[in-house]
Formats: sequence, structure tokens, C-alpha cells
Amino acid sequence: MTTPSAGPAPDHGGGIQDSARPALVIGALGVVFGDIGTSPIYTLQTVFNPEDPHPVPVSRDNVYGVVSLIFWSVMIIVTVTYVLLAMRADNEGEGGIMALITLLRRWSAPQGRRVALVLSALGIFGASLFFGDSMITPAISVLSAVEGLEVVRPSLGEFIVPITAVIIVALFMAQRHGTAAVGRLFGPVMIVWFVTIGACGITGIVDHPEILKALSPTYALGFLFGHFGTAFFALAAVVLAVTGAEALYADMGHFGRRSITRAWLILVFPACILSYFGQGASILADPGNISSPFFLLAPGWGRLPLVVLATAATVIASQAVITGAYSVASQAAQLGYLPRLRIAHTSESTIGQIYVPWINWLLMVSVLTLVFAFRSSTALAFAFGMAVTGTITITTLLFFYVAHVKWGTPWWLIGLGAIPLLLVDLLFLAANMTKFVHGAWLPLLIGVTAYTVMTTWQRGRRIVTTERERREGSLREFIDELQSGKPALQQVPGTAIFLNRGKQTAPLAMRANVEHNHVRHEHVVIAAIQTEPVPRVPVAECVTVDHLGYADDGIIHVTARFGYMQTPDVPRALAAIDPAETEGQLNLDQASYFLSKIELRRGTAPTMAMWRKRLFIATSYITADAAEYFGLPRDSTVIMGSHIEV
Repeated sequence: MTTPSAGPAPDHGGGIQDSARPALVIGALGVVFGDIGTSPIYTLQTVFNPEDPHPVPVSRDNVYGVVSLIFWSVMIIVTVTYVLLAMRADNEGEGGIMALITLLRRWSAPQGRRVALVLSALGIFGASLFFGDSMITPAISVLSAVEGLEVVRPSLGEFIVPITAVIIVALFMAQRHGTAAVGRLFGPVMIVWFVTIGACGITGIVDHPEILKALSPTYALGFLFGHFGTAFFALAAVVLAVTGAEALYADMGHFGRRSITRAWLILVFPACILSYFGQGASILADPGNISSPFFLLAPGWGRLPLVVLATAATVIASQAVITGAYSVASQAAQLGYLPRLRIAHTSESTIGQIYVPWINWLLMVSVLTLVFAFRSSTALAFAFGMAVTGTITITTLLFFYVAHVKWGTPWWLIGLGAIPLLLVDLLFLAANMTKFVHGAWLPLLIGVTAYTVMTTWQRGRRIVTTERERREGSLREFIDELQSGKPALQQVPGTAIFLNRGKQTAPLAMRANVEHNHVRHEHVVIAAIQTEPVPRVPVAECVTVDHLGYADDGIIHVTARFGYMQTPDVPRALAAIDPAETEGQLNLDQASYFLSKIELRRGTAPTMAMWRKRLFIATSYITADAAEYFGLPRDSTVIMGSHIEV
């Protein structure tokens, strides 16, 4: 076993040691803020898009109103809802909607269990919508940047889709190197990006400084209530300015709340707002600039370099939701909504920095499909807002309930904050529903599909676990039977190691060995594996031996503890057992390892609908291989199967 390495302490919501914070802020800029930081490329262009089913006419009042709406939407949803409020609710440093679900389960009182279950189901749907966001964001972001080539040279338009596809493939291929490595590479690029878009915004503002009047909320309220018919439909595009807000929260485990908050307030928020105001000033100067207000802010000589920089930034935008999807999938697996997935931890200092191969390749195929199917950012924009607004609304609702049950915040105070924030969220959600037939059905379809898979797995897993525990029976009662001599068994020399989930029930493989082979080994080890929220567990603390209250019986229970950065190598952990605890009788070199493998079959019992049974069994095939996962030697591992009907 490897001893713990020196390095920064894990960040569990409160941040990393001071010496590590600057690096984490730069890393956060490279991973977390790409999505929301590239929204200025397409937001205003989409609002005033003449091809929109509900176009917003270009006029002085409308420009002021839209820019003001964008500013206050970002302020309310991102800065208040997420940065100031939601990110304070973390689960051991992890953020995101799945962390809120965990907190709901942990802190809800028995009398509020039904409400918690309903909100948890709603939260799972919100997480499912986030998977849709994770698929659409890379497609629309990279497409919108590469489309800048048409501004530079219209003849390059036919190369937009192929270039986008190549960039996306390269991005997903790089994920296995870890978010820390990607963040170090992307961080400096994003610093240049935010400085550049802020500078371009300032040039537009200098030409028409009166646009700064839009900072006043009176312009947003006047546009919303004075021209409600126009403003309501405009909200479906204005919401694009806050895409990536959920990624800030979901990626909190990667870099910590303090790093993300500092990066947002010091650089990201000011740069984005300057860009939006600069674009608004540009449209006031020339209404024709609505065709591409972002790129037209730059001088002619700087547009091609800006396209290249925007392409790099949108690749990083994709990174924000990809890493967020890893976090959501990992937490869903821990909560029992997805099978055990192979997860690679990529950081010694931060537990949340992970890479999930299966999710990575699923996202890559899905993103490429969207690129080739829609072929333009404008077509995808109609679909984009639905996933974002749905997730934001559910996150707001869950946060305030957690604030009440965990921190004891009184309901009257909850209402003062929740009611206005939820009204804003619901207004955006209603506006995006008007785009349903124009593409908003896509994230809803993805969300419903993911929700169905996760809830089906959770229900099927509960059925299988109940049946498995019934078959396993009590471990102590099983050992009592062995000691009584019934059934009569032949004791064979050697050591048998049975992997089990704990010490309450008997391993199915051990029962099968006794009932079918009528043998037991001279020395038996029942091993349970635990993963601790620390990078590495020292050798001296790795294993705990329990003789289960029986002396000289030859059966012991071992709990092997691993850090999240360690591969759960069971043979190496067992080798660390003090020989005095086993009187030196374990022969690990010649030991046999036994795994209990459950084969699922469709049964006739009315536990689930037949189509759900098929889906549950199909989902089980993505479960990580147990022998490989636990480092067991293939030539010494015996897999004993058992059939369970669902």
C-alpha cells in the first residue's frame, strides 16, 4: 500500500489550503466557467434573431430592456441563487442537484419523509435534465464559435460542421487526463478570453455610454411589464445568458466553493456584463449588427483571432458541463440510481476530480449526433433553454427545503427568499415552453429518458437487494450452522476469500460452496471493502480484523479501507494483515477468491412493468467488472452465479 503523499488538504466545500487557492482559481476558470462565459457569443444574437418564431423587433427601448433583463437575470439566478445561496449546501464538498437530494434524505425528519421523497423524485428529474444540458452545450457552443468563420469569410461556411466534429472528438479524447490537467491547460486561455471580451465590450460602451442606463432595474421591469407580449417570448432567449449556472454548482467538488466564487466575482461576471452592454451599444449604433453582434464588436483585423479564441473558449465551455455530468453520474451511482461505474480519480488533493469513461463516450456520441442533426447554433438555441430553466427551478426549490430541514431556517424567512426567486425561475420556464415544438422537446425527451433509466434502476435494485438479503441470511446464524456440523462438510486445506458487502449477511458464494460442493476451506476470510473520503489510507490503518466472536474457528471478517485515490487492491490489503491476528495461518499466495455474481432474469411477479424489467436488465450490463475493480487475480478467482428474477 502507498503511504499518503504530501499535498493540499481535501476541499469539502470550505476550500483548499491558502497555498493552493490561486492554482484552483485558475483551474476553475478553465473548467467551470466555460459554459456561462461563452454565452455572450450567441445570447443577444438569438434574442433579436429574425428567424425566431417570436422575434423581438430592434428598437432603442427593446435593446435597453433586453440588456437590462440579461444583467438582472445573471445577477439574480447566478450570483444570488447559485453563488450566494445554493453553493453553501454541499455534501462532503460535492455540489449539484444530486448533493441536494442526498442532504434531503439525510436531514428530513420522519414526518417530512413523504415530502422529501417527492422532492427527491423532482430532483432526479432535474439531474436528468442536466444530462440533456451536458449534451446540448458542447454542440451549440462549439458550433456558435466556428460559425464566426462565416463573418470572416462566407465561403468557409461549408466547413463549419466538419471542423466542429473534429474539435468535439478531440475534447472528449482529452478527458482521461483529468480535470486538473485540463484546467491547467484551459485556465490561462479563459483568462485571455474574459479579458478580451471585456475589452471589446468596453469599446462598444465608450462609443455609446448611454447603454449603461440599462444597469437600472427600471429598464428591465419597464420592458417586461410594459411590453409583456414581446418580453415574455424574449425570456426564452435571455435565459441563454445563465446557461452554465448549474455547472458552477455541480463542479463545486472539483475546485471548491471559495475558488469558484472568487473567479466569478472578480473576473467572469464583470467580463460577461461588459460584453453584453458593449453588444447592446453596437446594435444601437447599427441595427444591422444583430446578425453577429459579438464578433462585430471586434475590429476587422481582430475578428479571425477572435474566432480562434472563441473556438478555444467554447471547447472549454463544453468542459464545464462534461465534468458536471461526471459528478452527477458518480453521485447518482452512490445513491443507487445508476449501476457501479468505473470511476477514475484524477487528483490527490480534491476528491471530486473524477473521470467516468462510460459517461464520457455516451456524451461524445450524443453531442456528435446533435451537431450533424441540427447543423447550426440557431437551430439548437430553441432547445437549449428548456433544460437550463428546468434544472434551475428544481435546484432553487430543493435548496430552500434543505435550508429549512438542515439549518432550521424559519418558513417565513424561506418564503421571503424563495417566492421571488421561484417566480423568476417559473417565468423563464413558462417562456421556454413556448418553444416546445421548435426544439424544446429535445431536452425534455433526454430528461425523461434519463429519469426513466435512473428510477427504473433504483426500483429494480431495491427488489434485487431484498431478495439477495433473504437468500444470504444472517452471517452469524450461518457460522453457527457450520459449527454445529450440519450439514456435514469436508474441510479442505487452504485459504478462501469471499468478498461481501458487510458483516450482517453471509456471502452468496460461500453459501453456494457449502450447499453444492459440501466443503469449506480450513481458513476463510470474509472481506468487505470501504472507500473513505481521504486520498489515501495508511497501511497501518488499512485493514481491521474481526473474529466474529468465534475462537479458533478459522473464519474471520476483514474490513479493508481505501482512500478515493487508491485502487481497491484486495490482495495487497490482505497482505497487510498482522500475522499475529491470524496466527500466521493465512496462505495468501495460494488463496482462492470467490465472487457472488447475480444474473438477472425477467420473472412473472408483478414487481415492475415488463418493459421496465427489460430496461433494468439492460442497464445492469454497464456495471463495472468486480474482479478487475478489486484487483483480484483472474486465475485464482472463482465466480459463483445466482439467478434472481425481477
